[in-house]
Amino acid sequence: MAKGRGNAPSSAIVVGAGVVGLSTAWFLQERGVEVTVVERNGVAAGASWGNAGWLSPGLSIPLPEPSVLRYGIRSLLSPNAPLYVPFTPDIGLWSFLARFATYCNMRSWQRGMRGYIPVNTDCLDAYDILTENGVESPTHEAPIMAAFRKREQSRDLRHELDLINSSGQHVEFHELSADDARKRSAQIAPNVETVISLEGQRHVDPGEFVRSLADSVRKRGATIEEDFDVVRMRPDQGQALVETIDGRSVRADTLVLASGAWLNELGRKVGIRRPVRAGRGYSFTVPTDAPVNTPVYLPAERVACTPYQGKLRVAGTMEFRKADAPLDRKRIDAIVRSAKPLLSGVSWEERTDEWVGSRPVSTDGLPLIGATRAPGVYVAGGHGMWGLTLGPITGKLLAEQITTGKQPAALRPFDPSR
Repeated sequence: MAKGRGNAPSSAIVVGAGVVGLSTAWFLQERGVEVTVVERNGVAAGASWGNAGWLSPGLSIPLPEPSVLRYGIRSLLSPNAPLYVPFTPDIGLWSFLARFATYCNMRSWQRGMRGYIPVNTDCLDAYDILTENGVESPTHEAPIMAAFRKREQSRDLRHELDLINSSGQHVEFHELSADDARKRSAQIAPNVETVISLEGQRHVDPGEFVRSLADSVRKRGATIEEDFDVVRMRPDQGQALVETIDGRSVRADTLVLASGAWLNELGRKVGIRRPVRAGRGYSFTVPTDAPVNTPVYLPAERVACTPYQGKLRVAGTMEFRKADAPLDRKRIDAIVRSAKPLLSGVSWEERTDEWVGSRPVSTDGLPLIGATRAPGVYVAGGHGMWGLTLGPITGKLLAEQITTGKQPAALRPFDPSR
């Protein structure tokens, strides 16, 4: 394929205008590459808009681990469970889940955790690079307050945080009494017995941040083509060519696939054999009696709550269904039932922005970041619940690999050919 100065490409197409794709575009521009971003819907139209908005390296870990099997068995019996797998004749889904289950052991988790540590360590610095150089939407520093009805329920989170620290990543946390916690967060209900405060975390308005990132990418000279659903890609005169079903096309020296839960559709064409499935999450927004000062996490209920535009965004569940399936109102109702006893001063009946979005989950719980078997084609996806946290550091490291031809050490665990 055509190259610019040295061995670096002079142009690139990025497929996907979420936080991962746009971060890759921004850091490619930083290295002098001309970028075109193409998106099947619109900027931040997928998981980048409706998620909890946490930038939480302290919780960014491989999704498969032993306790997930217990949740999975329960999910087959109850649609109210935090992890929901509906009965379906989808053979591909059951094959994916069977492979996922093989990684739900401590040995695999520890190996995956070692892979996460370098990107977790640098992920907030990558955000700072963006916000100090043209991305106007800010990040907000705040602890994540993990609330439990009974102190004994906190043992699983304590154990998880101890495992993270023993793996080599430092996560500062400490226990608060319920009274002390309520001084920090008025939303913590009186029947909460104990709270664990995770320090060193941040949060953002995710949709606004990604739109601001898109604005910065445009101002730096990129074109963002929305409603551009790629159905074909092929080499053409030494470049990569992508086409829509109606015949629109874009070509460039390099192609980056960052299409989230839809990664399989194009990834198979460039030799990506590790499947990515849609782990759908739900969220909505509710008004509160008192200002929301800090994120609140309900670990037993798997519910994440965040300050959002003067209200509270409530997010939860992991639902394995097709990415484009409609919103299931029973899942919203299940989140309300589980969170309501633990939160005070929340107007649950006045909720707005009800949303479902698809997070791309890989079988081993690790992202797929790096070069594919097709020359000049790269992939950035499969981040699961940590796409927002790890999006900018993914873009920074992948842009380095694309322009230097050398794989950064931090990306080796995430090699798409593994």
